[in-house]
Amino acid sequence: MNARFLRRDLHFIRPAVTSRGSLTLKETYFIELTDPGRPGVVGIGECALFRGLGADDRPGYAEKVAELCDSINRGLPLPDLSDWSSIRFGLEMALASLAVGANGMVYPSDWTSGNGPGITINGLVWMDSPDRMEAAAMAKAESGFHCIKFKIGACDFRAELRMIERLRRRFGPDRVEIRLDANGAWRDDSEALRHLRDLAPLDIHSLEQPVKARQEELMQAVVANSPVDIALDEELIGRDPTREASELLSFIRPAYIILKPSLCGGFSGAEQWIDAAMTLGIGHWATSALESNVGLNAIAQWTARNGIPSMPQGLGTGALYLDNLSAGLRLDGEMLHCVPAGPWESPFVK
Repeated sequence: MNARFLRRDLHFIRPAVTSRGSLTLKETYFIELTDPGRPGVVGIGECALFRGLGADDRPGYAEKVAELCDSINRGLPLPDLSDWSSIRFGLEMALASLAVGANGMVYPSDWTSGNGPGITINGLVWMDSPDRMEAAAMAKAESGFHCIKFKIGACDFRAELRMIERLRRRFGPDRVEIRLDANGAWRDDSEALRHLRDLAPLDIHSLEQPVKARQEELMQAVVANSPVDIALDEELIGRDPTREASELLSFIRPAYIILKPSLCGGFSGAEQWIDAAMTLGIGHWATSALESNVGLNAIAQWTARNGIPSMPQGLGTGALYLDNLSAGLRLDGEMLHCVPAGPWESPFVK
């Protein structure tokens, strides 16, 4: 087997704003695997580095990708990728793609055939001024989205609350499910619970990561006393699911966990998180972490391979970039479809 890699930067159409800051560029590395015994068959994986969030955002990233490819080319044991989640994600994707041997296919299913039902996704509203966020949410609801997710925490909370109230007055809970993501913006349990009590009358489905990660006792206190279901997201990043998943989820007991495979141990690590959650009766859904369409399609395939989930997934990031790659995806309203006939664009072909 032979391997090579390249870096390809993706540029946001408009800055992507969260409570952690603003993003204008996404640094991305792609791996290509080939097998001399299978001419023309290529496996491509996306090492979806997430600056400012992923635990592998540290010096030596490109060198680790190069080391991985060199080890493959020389037939050496692969380097330890347990602390390099997004590289592990890219390798698992490339290996699965190479094994299937079909353009862009990673986890074949009825969905990848193009004949099955689409995957329902939430409509994502990025942080902005409350007026612009409200306009974006209204537009998504009017275009047919039944689940809308707001990223909150960067603006004045009272203004954000009034914005959500206006949406709820326009669209009842039987028409629009509202999810919120605070990205760890609230300082302590007092602030978090005060805001959650204000939100509760608005029939909020769930709120992700009310306080910053790695504060297990604080998070447990918020979950135990919140009138709104809490989901963990950043809390899963940089942890070893083999050692930590069951213990962490047993202690905090969230209602949901959010799976970003490139950030929580690759596809294999995400599956370990799911196994631990299901044992405890904790729900889950998948979401992308600003991958290109190549990585987004792979996550969608992984999501669909055991059957299309009934819960809306967080896979609506395909239109973020000026220079995204075509990768066999089509979004019809809130339904994400696979288009196996393409077009599929390799990052290695200029």
